[in-house]
Amino acid sequence: MTNLDTRPGWARALPWVLLGVLVLAQICYPLTGGATRAGLTVGTVLLGCLLSVTHALLTRGARAAAALVATAALGGFAVEAVGVATGFPFGTYDYSGRLGPRLLGVPLVIPLAWTWMAWPAWLAALRLARHRAARIVLAAVGLAAWDLFLDPQMVAEGYWAWHSPTPALPGVPGVPISNYLGWIGFALLLMTVLAVAAGPAATAPDNRDGPMIALWLWTYASCVLAHAVFLGLPASALWGGVLMGVVVVPLAARLRRRSPA
Repeated sequence: MTNLDTRPGWARALPWVLLGVLVLAQICYPLTGGATRAGLTVGTVLLGCLLSVTHALLTRGARAAAALVATAALGGFAVEAVGVATGFPFGTYDYSGRLGPRLLGVPLVIPLAWTWMAWPAWLAALRLARHRAARIVLAAVGLAAWDLFLDPQMVAEGYWAWHSPTPALPGVPGVPISNYLGWIGFALLLMTVLAVAAGPAATAPDNRDGPMIALWLWTYASCVLAHAVFLGLPASALWGGVLMGVVVVPLAARLRRRSPA
């Protein structure tokens, strides 16, 4: 793990500033509705993507940032476009027009959400496993498990809908199980390519990863709380809390053990 941060002060502060703005936007989400909430959703994704790509660039270099964009943003758009056109690998679904401009039926903001969460999922996995294969699996599981929060929330808002949303997880109607299987399949592919394409600089934990680890932990905790208390989605709070917790809780415990008394 890198122990010395020689970046200028602005480079150290920028990811934390972006994280702070992102957290404020997410806190405002359940307090809004309608077009304001849709605009806040888009703005949050843009902030999250900017945060992840900026952090990758400032801490791991241009190669890692470019690899993140290529695998998550471009790859995410490609799989979404195929999904809308063919129903594979997520199931047959359509996006509404509430998330901004679309290309090939896919709102342009959607692949940026993959980019936003792929990077902290990868950095969290670096702290939980030593071998590349294990890291790929853990990062993919963490990213796919996040969708147990994301999809029920976005379907409830009417941002997208499945033609035949069955079979579904108990208590989570409107989202077929095929969607989650598609997520884990693509997440495994994404992380496999990212692990190679990002280069050696992205293969080890780094003490500059604080903002991304904080984002990962915040995302988990805030999603559980929001779904259980503010959004009226207790079943997705339970499913996401348990399955994303498989990779988040051990990380939190490890960080707690390493923190000074």
